[in-house]
Amino acid sequence: HQTRTKYSAMESAALAAFAVPLPRILKTKSRFRSSFSSPIPISPLSLISKSRKPIPNGFKTAVSSSSSIATPTNSPPESETRAESGWNKFDWYANWYPVMPICDLDKKVPQGKKVMGIDLVVWWDRNESQWKVMDDTCPHRLAPLSDGRIDQKGRLQCVYHGWCFNGSGDCKLIPQAPPDGPPVHTFKQACVAVYPSVVQHEIIWFWPNSDPKFKNIVETKKPPFIPELEDPSFTKLMANRDIPYGYDVLMENLMDPAHVPYAHYGLMRNAKPKVKVDREGGRPLEITVKRLDSQGFSAKQEWGYSNFMAPCVYRSSTEPLPGQDNDSLTPATSEDNVKAASSSKRKLSLIFICIPVSPGRSRLIWTFPRNFGLLIDKIVPRWVFHIGQNKILDSDLHLLHVEERKILERGPENWQKVCFVPTKSDALVVTFRRWFNKHGGAQVDWRGKFDPSLLPPTPPREQLLDRYWSHVENCSSCKKAHKYLNALEVILQIGSVALIGVMAVAKQITLSNVARVVVVVAAVLSFAASKWLSHFIYKTFRYHDYNHALV
Repeated sequence: HQTRTKYSAMESAALAAFAVPLPRILKTKSRFRSSFSSPIPISPLSLISKSRKPIPNGFKTAVSSSSSIATPTNSPPESETRAESGWNKFDWYANWYPVMPICDLDKKVPQGKKVMGIDLVVWWDRNESQWKVMDDTCPHRLAPLSDGRIDQKGRLQCVYHGWCFNGSGDCKLIPQAPPDGPPVHTFKQACVAVYPSVVQHEIIWFWPNSDPKFKNIVETKKPPFIPELEDPSFTKLMANRDIPYGYDVLMENLMDPAHVPYAHYGLMRNAKPKVKVDREGGRPLEITVKRLDSQGFSAKQEWGYSNFMAPCVYRSSTEPLPGQDNDSLTPATSEDNVKAASSSKRKLSLIFICIPVSPGRSRLIWTFPRNFGLLIDKIVPRWVFHIGQNKILDSDLHLLHVEERKILERGPENWQKVCFVPTKSDALVVTFRRWFNKHGGAQVDWRGKFDPSLLPPTPPREQLLDRYWSHVENCSSCKKAHKYLNALEVILQIGSVALIGVMAVAKQITLSNVARVVVVVAAVLSFAASKWLSHFIYKTFRYHDYNHALV
C-alpha cells in the first residue's frame, strides 16, 4: 500500500491532466540600500538534510530530524555572489542549450528563436540533411534571416536583397554583384556565424559560441543525457511554451512541489494527507539534498528522485539516474528477482527543460516519459494533452510574473534574506538559489546585451496569459488543430445559414411538418455548435483566465 501511495501522486500528476507544475531574477542596483545592502544572505540552511558523508565543495545541508521545520545553522552562510576558493564559477557559455523539439520545427521554412539573448535562425539544410543553427542576422543590412526562405537549391535566402547562404554560413550568392567583378560573396564579411548544434532526445541543442575551435565540441562534451528519453519502452510526447518571466523563477517553481495543491487547485490530483488542515490538502514534505556542485545537484523525495543538470534540465523520477543511490529498492533474494521487479515496475519521470531567453523571458520544454499507458498517446492527439498542461501553466503565471519583479527590487543575491523559507518543502528551491547565487553569479550572464535591472513592462492580463503566440504558433500539433477547428466553425456557420435558406425556399414547395421541424432543429444546432466551438477555440488556443478566488 505504501509503494502504491508513493507512485499515485506521480502518476496522477501526469495521467490526469498530463500536468506541468511550473518556475529569474536579475542583479540590480538595490533600491533598498538601507535594508538589503549586505551581500551576505541569511539562510535557513537546515532545509536540506545533514549527510553522514561530507558534502563536496563545503556545501552543508540540514534536516536530519523528523520535524518539518528547518533550524538555522549556528554560523551565517558566506556570501553567495562572490567567487571563492573551493567553489567553481559556472560558465554560462560553456554548455549546450536546447532550442526546440524537432517535432515542432518545420523543414520548409526557417524559424527564429532567442536563447541566452542570442538571436538564432534554425533551418533544415537538405543538402546536408541536418538542422542548422545560425546567427539570425544577414551581414548585408542586418535583416533577420528567419524572415527569409529556403530557395530552390536548398540555401537560406535573405528576402531583403536575396543574399543566399549554405549550411556552413558561406555566402553563395549576392545578386547585386556584377558577374565580371570581384567575388565579394567569398569575403569573410559576407559570411553568417554558425553555431555548433546537435539533435539529442529529439531536441535540437546549440553551443553558444561560433568560434571555429568549437566546431567539433560535441565530440568532447555532449548535452545532458536523460536515459528514459532514449528508452523505446517509454512514451514521451513533448511540448513547449514561451514564458513571460525569467529562467530562475521558472526553474525554482518547477522544483517546488508544495505549491501544486494551491496554485494549481482543481487542475491536478494530489495524494490526500492523513490529516487535512485545509481545503487543498497541503502537508509537510520530506526532501533531502544529496549533492551540490557547479554542475547541479541531486535529491531524494518521498516518491522518488530529483536531479538538476545545470543549467537547463530538471528531472523528477521514480527511478534514480545511473550512479545515484537507489534507497527505495526493495530487497530481493536474488539478482533475477531484482531484474524482474525492475522490469515490471511502473516508471514515470517529469522532465522540464528551462531555457534562458532574455531578462524576464524564458522557454519551457516538457515531457513526461513513462513505461505504462502507452496506447493513449497513440490514440489521443498531442494537442489534447496540451489543453490541461496550458491551464496549469496559466494558473500561477501571473503570480510568478509579479514575484520576479519583487525579487528584482530587493536584489536576487538577497533572495535567502528576503524570503522566509523555514520548512523542508522548500529544500529544492533553496538549493537551486544557492547554486544560482554561488556558482551562477545570481544572474544569467547576458554579456552586456541587456540591462539586468530592467524587465519588460507588464502587459494586460489577457496578453500576459496569451496562448497563441506563446504556444500555439510554436506547436505543430496545436497549430494544425487550431486551423482545422476554425475551418469547422466556418462550415457550421455556413451550414446554419444554408438550412435557413432551405426553409425560405420551402415555403414555395410542399414539405411535411416533420421535415420542417428537422430543418429548423438542424439549423439551430448548427448555429449553436458554431458558437460553442468558437468559445472552445478561444479558451483553448487564445486565452483562459484562472481566478484563484473563484475556484
